[in-house]
Amino acid sequence: MIPAPSELTIRPLTGADELGLFCRLSYVLDHELADDLATGRRRPDWMWVALRGRRVVGRLSWWTGEEGGSPQFLDFFDLDDTLPEPERGAIGLELLEKATAAVVPAGAARPEYGRFVPPDWREDPVARDAVEARTRVMEASGARMLVERLRLEWRAGTPVPEDTGRLVFRPVTGREDLVALMTPVMEGTLDAHGQQDLASGLSARDAAEKQYDEEFAGLRTPQEWWRIAELPGGEPVGFVIPARNNYHPMIAYIGVLPVHRGRGYIDDILAEGTRVLAAQDVERIRAATDLGNVPMAKSFERLGYVNFERAFDMVWDQP
Repeated sequence: MIPAPSELTIRPLTGADELGLFCRLSYVLDHELADDLATGRRRPDWMWVALRGRRVVGRLSWWTGEEGGSPQFLDFFDLDDTLPEPERGAIGLELLEKATAAVVPAGAARPEYGRFVPPDWREDPVARDAVEARTRVMEASGARMLVERLRLEWRAGTPVPEDTGRLVFRPVTGREDLVALMTPVMEGTLDAHGQQDLASGLSARDAAEKQYDEEFAGLRTPQEWWRIAELPGGEPVGFVIPARNNYHPMIAYIGVLPVHRGRGYIDDILAEGTRVLAAQDVERIRAATDLGNVPMAKSFERLGYVNFERAFDMVWDQP
Protein backbone atom coordinates (compact mmCIF):
# COMPACT_ATOMS: atom_id res chain seq x y z
CA MET A 1 0.00 0.00 0.00
CA ILE A 2 1.41 3.39 -1.04
CA PRO A 3 0.88 5.98 1.72
CA ALA A 4 -0.41 9.46 1.00
CA PRO A 5 2.11 12.32 0.78
CA SER A 6 1.71 15.63 2.57
CA GLU A 7 2.20 19.34 1.84
CA LEU A 8 1.64 19.00 -1.88
CA THR A 9 0.02 21.35 -4.37
CA ILE A 10 -1.34 19.44 -7.35
CA ARG A 11 -2.77 21.50 -10.18
CA PRO A 12 -2.87 21.97 -13.96
CA LEU A 13 -0.82 24.63 -15.71
CA THR A 14 -2.52 28.00 -15.87
CA GLY A 15 -1.36 28.57 -19.45
CA ALA A 16 1.38 27.94 -21.99
CA ASP A 17 3.52 30.52 -20.17
CA GLU A 18 4.06 27.91 -17.41
CA LEU A 19 5.81 25.51 -19.78
CA GLY A 20 9.12 26.37 -18.10
CA LEU A 21 7.68 25.19 -14.77
CA PHE A 22 6.54 21.94 -16.37
CA CYS A 23 10.01 21.36 -17.83
CA ARG A 24 11.80 21.45 -14.48
CA LEU A 25 11.57 17.68 -14.79
CA SER A 26 12.73 16.16 -18.05
CA TYR A 27 11.76 13.51 -20.60
CA VAL A 28 12.79 12.70 -24.16
CA LEU A 29 9.68 14.39 -25.63
CA ASP A 30 10.21 17.79 -23.96
CA HIS A 31 11.27 19.33 -27.29
CA GLU A 32 7.80 18.64 -28.74
CA LEU A 33 5.78 20.36 -26.02
CA ALA A 34 5.77 23.94 -27.32
CA ASP A 35 4.59 22.91 -30.79
CA ASP A 36 2.03 20.51 -29.31
CA LEU A 37 0.53 23.38 -27.30
CA ALA A 38 0.54 25.71 -30.31
CA THR A 39 -1.22 23.14 -32.51
CA GLY A 40 -3.77 21.94 -29.96
CA ARG A 41 -2.32 18.48 -29.48
CA ARG A 42 -1.94 19.44 -25.81
CA ARG A 43 -3.81 21.83 -23.55
CA PRO A 44 -2.56 23.49 -20.35
CA ASP A 45 -5.43 21.95 -18.39
CA TRP A 46 -4.19 18.50 -19.45
CA MET A 47 -0.69 19.25 -18.12
CA TRP A 48 -0.44 18.81 -14.34
CA VAL A 49 2.31 19.34 -11.80
CA ALA A 50 2.84 18.27 -8.20
CA LEU A 51 4.62 21.02 -6.27
CA ARG A 52 6.28 21.05 -2.88
CA GLY A 53 6.74 24.76 -2.43
CA ARG A 54 8.39 25.86 -5.68
CA ARG A 55 9.92 22.45 -6.32
CA VAL A 56 8.33 20.28 -9.02
CA VAL A 57 8.21 16.72 -7.69
CA GLY A 58 5.90 15.24 -10.33
CA ARG A 59 4.23 16.04 -13.62
CA LEU A 60 2.03 14.41 -16.23
CA SER A 61 0.32 15.25 -19.50
CA TRP A 62 -2.16 13.81 -21.93
CA TRP A 63 -1.94 14.15 -25.73
CA THR A 64 -4.37 14.05 -28.65
CA GLY A 65 -3.67 13.60 -32.33
CA GLU A 66 -6.45 15.95 -33.36
CA GLU A 67 -6.91 19.59 -32.37
CA GLY A 68 -10.04 19.90 -30.27
CA GLY A 69 -10.16 16.15 -29.63
CA SER A 70 -10.38 14.41 -26.30
CA PRO A 71 -7.23 13.15 -24.58
CA GLN A 72 -6.07 9.98 -26.35
CA PHE A 73 -2.84 9.05 -24.61
CA LEU A 74 -1.09 9.66 -21.29
CA ASP A 75 2.47 10.06 -22.52
CA PHE A 76 4.17 12.16 -19.80
CA PHE A 77 4.49 10.90 -16.25
CA ASP A 78 7.63 12.03 -14.43
CA LEU A 79 8.65 11.96 -10.80
CA ASP A 80 11.53 13.48 -8.86
CA ASP A 81 13.77 10.43 -8.69
CA THR A 82 15.89 11.93 -5.91
CA LEU A 83 12.99 11.30 -3.52
CA PRO A 84 12.99 8.04 -1.55
CA GLU A 85 10.33 5.40 -1.64
CA PRO A 86 7.57 5.16 -0.60
CA GLU A 87 7.34 8.98 -0.73
CA ARG A 88 8.00 9.15 -4.49
CA GLY A 89 5.29 6.59 -5.22
CA ALA A 90 2.77 8.31 -2.97
CA ILE A 91 3.27 11.62 -4.79
CA GLY A 92 2.91 9.93 -8.15
CA LEU A 93 -0.30 8.16 -7.22
CA GLU A 94 -1.94 11.28 -5.78
CA LEU A 95 -0.95 13.29 -8.85
CA LEU A 96 -2.23 10.62 -11.23
CA GLU A 97 -5.57 10.15 -9.49
CA LYS A 98 -6.35 13.85 -8.97
CA ALA A 99 -5.44 14.78 -12.54
CA THR A 100 -7.36 11.85 -14.01
CA ALA A 101 -10.48 12.70 -12.01
CA ALA A 102 -10.36 16.26 -13.37
CA VAL A 103 -9.51 15.49 -17.02
CA VAL A 104 -11.10 12.14 -17.88
CA PRO A 105 -14.93 12.25 -17.69
CA ALA A 106 -16.50 9.91 -15.14
CA GLY A 107 -17.33 6.59 -16.76
CA ALA A 108 -15.12 7.21 -19.78
CA ALA A 109 -12.29 4.87 -20.71
CA ARG A 110 -8.96 5.96 -19.29
CA PRO A 111 -6.46 6.69 -22.06
CA GLU A 112 -3.56 4.27 -22.39
CA TYR A 113 -0.24 5.16 -20.75
CA GLY A 114 2.96 4.94 -22.77
CA ARG A 115 6.59 5.52 -21.84
CA PHE A 116 9.79 5.56 -23.89
CA VAL A 117 12.77 4.00 -22.13
CA PRO A 118 16.42 3.27 -23.04
CA PRO A 119 16.97 0.01 -24.96
CA ASP A 120 19.18 -1.30 -22.14
CA TRP A 121 17.02 -0.08 -19.28
CA ARG A 122 17.16 -3.39 -17.43
CA GLU A 123 20.98 -3.25 -17.24
CA ASP A 124 21.12 0.43 -16.19
CA PRO A 125 20.30 0.74 -12.45
CA VAL A 126 19.18 4.38 -12.72
CA ALA A 127 16.93 3.77 -15.72
CA ARG A 128 15.53 0.59 -14.19
CA ASP A 129 14.67 2.36 -10.93
CA ALA A 130 12.79 5.10 -12.83
CA VAL A 131 10.88 2.60 -14.98
CA GLU A 132 9.90 0.42 -12.05
CA ALA A 133 8.82 3.39 -9.91
CA ARG A 134 6.40 4.61 -12.57
CA THR A 135 5.15 1.09 -13.24
CA ARG A 136 4.37 0.59 -9.53
CA VAL A 137 2.30 3.77 -9.46
CA MET A 138 0.34 2.75 -12.57
CA GLU A 139 -0.30 -0.70 -11.13
CA ALA A 140 -1.44 0.85 -7.83
CA SER A 141 -4.00 2.84 -9.83
CA GLY A 142 -5.34 -0.34 -11.46
CA ALA A 143 -3.35 -0.40 -14.71
CA ARG A 144 -1.62 -3.46 -16.14
CA MET A 145 1.25 -3.86 -18.54
CA LEU A 146 0.01 -4.52 -22.08
CA VAL A 147 3.23 -4.70 -24.07
CA GLU A 148 6.88 -3.73 -24.32
CA ARG A 149 7.88 -2.61 -27.80
CA LEU A 150 11.08 -2.04 -29.74
CA ARG A 151 11.41 1.43 -31.27
CA LEU A 152 13.43 1.30 -34.45
CA GLU A 153 15.02 3.77 -36.82
CA TRP A 154 16.35 3.63 -40.39
CA ARG A 155 18.89 6.39 -40.98
CA ALA A 156 19.75 8.17 -44.22
CA GLY A 157 22.69 6.49 -45.89
CA THR A 158 21.70 3.00 -44.82
CA PRO A 159 21.49 0.83 -47.96
CA VAL A 160 17.99 -0.13 -49.10
CA PRO A 161 17.72 -3.46 -50.92
CA GLU A 162 16.71 -3.39 -54.57
CA ASP A 163 13.34 -4.85 -55.52
CA THR A 164 13.84 -8.62 -55.87
CA GLY A 165 10.97 -8.93 -58.34
CA ARG A 166 9.29 -11.65 -56.27
CA LEU A 167 6.35 -9.34 -55.59
CA VAL A 168 4.48 -6.68 -57.52
CA PHE A 169 3.53 -3.52 -55.64
CA ARG A 170 0.54 -1.29 -56.31
CA PRO A 171 -1.01 1.65 -54.44
CA VAL A 172 -3.94 1.09 -52.08
CA THR A 173 -7.14 2.17 -53.82
CA GLY A 174 -9.22 2.96 -50.75
CA ARG A 175 -10.45 1.95 -47.31
CA GLU A 176 -12.07 -1.34 -48.33
CA ASP A 177 -9.05 -2.37 -50.41
CA LEU A 178 -6.87 -2.24 -47.29
CA VAL A 179 -9.38 -3.36 -44.63
CA ALA A 180 -10.10 -6.51 -46.64
CA LEU A 181 -6.42 -7.48 -46.23
CA MET A 182 -6.08 -6.24 -42.66
CA THR A 183 -8.90 -8.58 -41.58
CA PRO A 184 -7.10 -11.91 -42.18
CA VAL A 185 -3.85 -10.40 -40.84
CA MET A 186 -5.69 -9.81 -37.54
CA GLU A 187 -6.29 -13.53 -37.22
CA GLY A 188 -3.31 -14.96 -35.36
CA THR A 189 -1.71 -11.53 -35.00
CA LEU A 190 1.31 -11.18 -32.71
CA ASP A 191 0.47 -7.50 -32.08
CA ALA A 192 -0.66 -6.96 -28.47
CA HIS A 193 -3.11 -4.19 -29.34
CA GLY A 194 -4.72 -6.35 -32.02
CA GLN A 195 -4.92 -9.26 -29.59
CA GLN A 196 -6.56 -6.98 -27.03
CA ASP A 197 -9.20 -5.87 -29.55
CA LEU A 198 -9.99 -9.49 -30.42
CA ALA A 199 -10.10 -10.47 -26.73
CA SER A 200 -12.60 -7.67 -26.10
CA GLY A 201 -15.07 -9.42 -28.41
CA LEU A 202 -14.44 -7.58 -31.69
CA SER A 203 -14.40 -9.69 -34.82
CA ALA A 204 -11.27 -9.59 -36.97
CA ARG A 205 -13.14 -7.37 -39.44
CA ASP A 206 -14.31 -4.98 -36.70
CA ALA A 207 -10.78 -4.81 -35.24
CA ALA A 208 -9.34 -4.03 -38.67
CA GLU A 209 -11.89 -1.27 -39.26
CA LYS A 210 -11.22 0.18 -35.80
CA GLN A 211 -7.48 0.28 -36.45
CA TYR A 212 -7.93 1.84 -39.87
CA ASP A 213 -10.30 4.55 -38.64
CA GLU A 214 -8.32 5.39 -35.48
CA GLU A 215 -4.76 5.16 -36.80
CA PHE A 216 -4.64 5.47 -40.58
CA ALA A 217 -7.61 7.49 -41.81
CA GLY A 218 -6.19 10.73 -40.38
CA LEU A 219 -2.67 10.40 -41.77
CA ARG A 220 -1.86 13.53 -43.75
CA THR A 221 0.73 12.06 -46.11
CA PRO A 222 -0.43 10.78 -49.52
CA GLN A 223 -2.33 7.52 -49.55
CA GLU A 224 -0.56 6.86 -52.85
CA TRP A 225 2.48 5.91 -50.73
CA TRP A 226 0.61 2.93 -49.26
CA ARG A 227 1.44 -0.34 -51.02
CA ILE A 228 -0.25 -3.70 -51.50
CA ALA A 229 2.10 -6.55 -52.36
CA GLU A 230 0.93 -9.19 -54.83
CA LEU A 231 2.36 -12.23 -56.53
CA PRO A 232 2.98 -11.71 -60.26
CA GLY A 233 -0.37 -13.42 -60.96
CA GLY A 234 -2.25 -10.85 -58.81
CA GLU A 235 -2.76 -12.81 -55.58
CA PRO A 236 -2.37 -10.47 -52.56
CA VAL A 237 0.47 -11.28 -50.16
CA GLY A 238 0.51 -8.32 -47.76
CA PHE A 239 0.75 -4.55 -47.45
CA VAL A 240 2.76 -1.71 -45.94
CA ILE A 241 1.77 1.81 -44.89
CA PRO A 242 4.69 4.26 -45.24
CA ALA A 243 3.53 7.59 -43.86
CA ARG A 244 4.42 10.55 -41.70
CA ASN A 245 2.84 11.46 -38.39
CA ASN A 246 3.10 14.85 -36.69
CA TYR A 247 6.76 14.20 -35.89
CA HIS A 248 8.50 11.63 -38.12
CA PRO A 249 8.37 9.61 -41.34
CA MET A 250 7.36 6.10 -40.29
CA ILE A 251 6.31 2.62 -41.23
CA ALA A 252 2.83 2.87 -39.73
CA TYR A 253 1.83 -0.74 -40.32
CA ILE A 254 3.00 -3.80 -42.20
CA GLY A 255 1.35 -7.17 -42.60
CA VAL A 256 1.62 -10.50 -44.41
CA LEU A 257 -1.45 -12.63 -45.00
CA PRO A 258 -1.35 -15.85 -42.94
CA VAL A 259 -1.25 -18.13 -45.98
CA HIS A 260 1.97 -16.46 -47.18
CA ARG A 261 3.86 -16.26 -43.88
CA GLY A 262 7.19 -18.01 -43.41
CA ARG A 263 8.43 -17.38 -46.96
CA GLY A 264 10.49 -14.24 -46.37
CA TYR A 265 8.01 -11.88 -48.02
CA ILE A 266 8.11 -9.58 -45.01
CA ASP A 267 11.58 -8.38 -46.05
CA ASP A 268 10.39 -7.53 -49.58
CA ILE A 269 7.39 -5.61 -48.24
CA LEU A 270 9.37 -3.70 -45.61
CA ALA A 271 12.01 -2.84 -48.23
CA GLU A 272 9.31 -1.38 -50.48
CA GLY A 273 7.92 0.78 -47.69
CA THR A 274 11.43 1.95 -46.85
CA ARG A 275 12.13 2.79 -50.51
CA VAL A 276 8.96 4.89 -50.71
CA LEU A 277 10.04 7.04 -47.77
CA ALA A 278 13.75 7.12 -48.63
CA ALA A 279 12.77 8.58 -52.01
CA GLN A 280 11.45 11.62 -50.09
CA ASP A 281 15.03 12.38 -48.89
CA VAL A 282 14.11 11.82 -45.24
CA GLU A 283 16.79 11.79 -42.54
CA ARG A 284 15.21 8.88 -40.69
CA ILE A 285 12.27 6.50 -40.71
CA ARG A 286 10.74 5.41 -37.42
CA ALA A 287 8.98 2.12 -36.70
CA ALA A 288 7.98 -0.03 -33.77
CA THR A 289 7.17 -3.67 -33.12
CA ASP A 290 6.16 -5.64 -30.07
CA LEU A 291 9.01 -7.35 -28.25
CA GLY A 292 7.24 -10.68 -28.75
CA ASN A 293 6.94 -10.25 -32.52
CA VAL A 294 10.33 -11.81 -33.23
CA PRO A 295 9.85 -12.32 -37.01
CA MET A 296 9.07 -8.64 -37.50
CA ALA A 297 11.95 -7.51 -35.30
CA LYS A 298 14.36 -9.71 -37.27
CA SER A 299 13.13 -8.25 -40.54
CA PHE A 300 13.76 -4.70 -39.34
CA GLU A 301 17.24 -5.75 -38.23
CA ARG A 302 18.02 -7.28 -41.63
CA LEU A 303 16.90 -4.07 -43.35
CA GLY A 304 19.32 -1.96 -41.26
CA TYR A 305 16.86 -0.50 -38.74
CA VAL A 306 18.49 0.26 -35.37
CA ASN A 307 16.78 -0.35 -32.02
CA PHE A 308 17.33 3.05 -30.39
CA GLU A 309 14.66 2.89 -27.68
CA ARG A 310 11.95 0.76 -26.12
CA ALA A 311 8.42 1.64 -25.12
CA PHE A 312 5.88 0.42 -22.59
CA ASP A 313 2.11 0.54 -23.01
CA MET A 314 -0.09 0.12 -19.94
CA VAL A 315 -3.87 -0.02 -19.91
CA TRP A 316 -6.77 0.11 -17.48
CA ASP A 317 -9.36 -2.61 -18.00
CA GLN A 318 -12.67 -0.92 -18.54
CA PRO A 319 -15.69 -1.70 -16.33
